[in-house]
Amino acid sequence: MLMSKERRTAIRTLRGWAIAVLQEAGAIRECEYHGWMQDRAEPHARERAFQIARLDPPPDLSPEAAADAVSEVLDSIGDTCPECPPEV
Repeated sequence: MLMSKERRTAIRTLRGWAIAVLQEAGAIRECEYHGWMQDRAEPHARERAFQIARLDPPPDLSPEAAADAVSEVLDSIGDTCPECPPEV
């Protein structure tokens, strides 16, 4: 039987690619009610995301630049959804 490696979907922007990598690694998740991205603050998942970025960067991008893109997205995402009520 012929087996093929599962390919990621085509991403149009560098930010979109970085978000996809972070989701694949489990470093971020989407709020189930509002759709906002949330940082899971899980160090092993973050390291997996950086490893994926360095080993499989987008075409025409260096591994360092790919890791920087992941870092920029992580810095822009909070750990709570801005639309969810605060937990008491």
